[in-house]
Amino acid sequence: MRYLLLLIIRNAFRQKLRTILTMVGIVIATVAFGLLRTAVEAWYAGAEAASATRLITRNAISLVFPLPLSYQNKIQQIEGVATTSYSNWFGGVYISEKNFFPQFAIEPSSYLKLYPEYLLSPQEERDFFRDRQGAITGEKLAQKYGWKIGDVIPIRGTIYPGDWNFILRGIYKGASERIDETLFLFHWEYLNEKLKQTGAERANHVGAYVVGIEQASQAAQISQAIDGLFANSLAETLTETEKAFQLGFVAMTEVIVTIIEVVSFVILIIILAVMANTMAMSTRERKREYATLKALGFPGSFIALLITGESMVIALVGGLFGLLLLYPAADSFASKIGTFFPVFRVTPETAWLAMGIALVVGLAAAAIPAWRGAAVSATEGFRQIG
Repeated sequence: MRYLLLLIIRNAFRQKLRTILTMVGIVIATVAFGLLRTAVEAWYAGAEAASATRLITRNAISLVFPLPLSYQNKIQQIEGVATTSYSNWFGGVYISEKNFFPQFAIEPSSYLKLYPEYLLSPQEERDFFRDRQGAITGEKLAQKYGWKIGDVIPIRGTIYPGDWNFILRGIYKGASERIDETLFLFHWEYLNEKLKQTGAERANHVGAYVVGIEQASQAAQISQAIDGLFANSLAETLTETEKAFQLGFVAMTEVIVTIIEVVSFVILIIILAVMANTMAMSTRERKREYATLKALGFPGSFIALLITGESMVIALVGGLFGLLLLYPAADSFASKIGTFFPVFRVTPETAWLAMGIALVVGLAAAAIPAWRGAAVSATEGFRQIG
């Protein structure tokens, strides 16, 4: 077995330049496939991190239209509801329009109770609760802009015009790698006070309610109860699970996701063609060698094993190098795109899939050459000149 493996490896690197170029192609394909699959997973990251015991209640017409603050007490009284909170999309600009990140005005105590995956120290939590002008942000966002606790963060309002200054009171960490660390959260009351002063119609209104329920199995029943409660009102509601709410945003860009998935598989077809061509050339060049082996009594299955093993070695080495380069490539890509993808990481599933596909490419590329090599007769092989 040892000598067979050595023979396969020697055969694989007999034409060094051709083998190296083929491996480089597999490396590039593995990295490209891994990045594209990671991008698709990043698109669904929000939905995957959603809790089954959280519902989102918004205006039935559109998220653009707010809901009255008075709805909270009514929702809280519905059987099966454990906790309610609310949030408002702020949509301000930090220094420049290119510095985009999600900003929400929230009710701190109830909101953080519903999102225990946002980890703050007790001191940071207390400081945030006490300071009406305070704000918290995720670690990833704080690192991007070099923010420290106590910094004043100036944001220019767009939906809510004016210059707003927030004092950073805490930097949260995600309880897992799937948690978004690019959020900027501040007191809804601070926003509402200013709206009252200007007489804005949005005062005492919220963008959406977050509803914590006791059991995930009650989600459909409680959603219907909430929407039924406000049926035929001036602001009817639409309640859905947090995952369905997140998937609604993904559906808006579904065509882009589909294109990315198609491109990732086109890359695999291309590298399969390159790999198959390499193995076909190797098989043609060694016809006389295979004929000699046949004359010495080696069966066709042995020749097929040599060709398949050679293809697998090339695919495996190329796939491993590609996998090693995938992680730094993903980190570099994540740093370039900023907060567009809040969570962009190569999952173990993607890594295994990339390696599995590399091996499948190796097997598929060797199929026809191995069959031809095994079928070649000693007479036919010796007839070849070269």
